[in-house]
Amino acid sequence: MIAAANRSYYAMFHCIRALLVADGVDYKKHSMVIGHFRREYVKTGIFDTKFSEYIDSAFDIRTRSDYDDFYLISKSKVEQQIKNAKEFYDKVKHYLDK
Repeated sequence: MIAAANRSYYAMFHCIRALLVADGVDYKKHSMVIGHFRREYVKTGIFDTKFSEYIDSAFDIRTRSDYDDFYLISKSKVEQQIKNAKEFYDKVKHYLDK
């Protein structure tokens, strides 16, 4: 289950990177990629603040699962992360298709 939660983070992260490609920018650090998303897409109202919360939660889970040997995650939390990642993907795809 940890792997699925990890992949849900990377699904959202790479969606944001697709937005950055459209903006003609790139960053090496995850924090800078996410910061650009918040500054250019969430603060401007293009994306609802819930998408910022989705990536925050996913990043926290990914970090904890990667670096905390005793981290456990429930099936329901993983299912929610996957649902959030799907919604994130759909929103970014819709935006980029316009």
